Amino acid sequence: MTRPALNIALIGSGFMGRAHALAFAAADRTFDLPRAPHVALLADRDLPKATAAAASLGIARASGDWREAIDDAGIDLVAIATPNRLHAPIAIAALDAGKAVYCEKPLATTIAESEAMTAAAAASGLPTAVGFTYLYNPMIVLARELIAGGEIGEVTAFRGIHAEDFMASADASFNWRCEPDQAGGALADIGSHIIAMARHLVGDIAVVSGRLHTAYPTRRDAQGTDRTVTVDDQMDAVIEFASGATGTLAASWIASGHKMGLAFEVSGTRGSIAFTQERFNELRLYRSGPGRTNGFTTICAGPEHGDYGAFCPAPGHQIGYNDLKTIEVKAVVEAAAGLPSAAKSFADALAVERVADAIRRSHREGCWIGLQTA
Repeated sequence: MTRPALNIALIGSGFMGRAHALAFAAADRTFDLPRAPHVALLADRDLPKATAAAASLGIARASGDWREAIDDAGIDLVAIATPNRLHAPIAIAALDAGKAVYCEKPLATTIAESEAMTAAAAASGLPTAVGFTYLYNPMIVLARELIAGGEIGEVTAFRGIHAEDFMASADASFNWRCEPDQAGGALADIGSHIIAMARHLVGDIAVVSGRLHTAYPTRRDAQGTDRTVTVDDQMDAVIEFASGATGTLAASWIASGHKMGLAFEVSGTRGSIAFTQERFNELRLYRSGPGRTNGFTTICAGPEHGDYGAFCPAPGHQIGYNDLKTIEVKAVVEAAAGLPSAAKSFADALAVERVADAIRRSHREGCWIGLQTA
């Protein structure tokens, strides 16, 4: 029996837009999906750019205006891979038009926009998904199962960081990431990943104390003009979970030497789990016990670890970033089909944004900030 198509409009053709396009194509070849994803339209900021990108990705239609996707009655799902400031207007318009939405993180650049997006999703009753790609790693799935199953005992601490170095040099140009209404700083742009990871593994965060730091108050733009930087280059926070566990979070795009340093350690009363995205086909597990050789065991990803097996039948051969995006798209398609799904919704992403907002408030006010938890 022929599966119904899921017609998709992809908004944005940069790094993340390309990742979306590749993942939609790969997911239908890798997994048995309930609907057949078909990227029918690619929109970008101008028609020549959109046309060139669509041609390179094998997408039949191109547009220089994202509103064309909203107005197209044949589109079922809008996938948003634009700069952060455009997430809210596109998502809300799509939901109002009766279309499911798949949006990259962070949900928006302000808590008000994030709340408006989540309210629009709730009012529409339509499926939503947010691109917290690293949560779909089979090793993270395993880590969550080990923690929930009590393998490391009661969790006592989470120490996490998202470290990259693409803005580490003073010579790095002023760009859209330096605009507070576009990226929102390191906390919003990459800090959302480590906040999402902490919540995914340990649970709700109840209290935060944070500090933001701008290492380079000015940067030179492409026209050679010195521009004032008002967003953070680095975030550090002390946190307490609703469970009583404590921890730290950090996000930095000036961490020299780190290319994708999303890393954490979860400590428990009977062991620990450690991970870094720079070696994301491995998970390190420590179980407490006597003996001179007791220590961390390195678990290599293999076909026994969930969706890894859909890509490779042999352990240790490794999957890549685009494969994680393909697993994420599987969850998006399942959600769009109304099936149980691992996709993170707008409501999940709003919870992450509320933690980020509390960290900003803590920095401004110089005090601990409490959050409501379920």
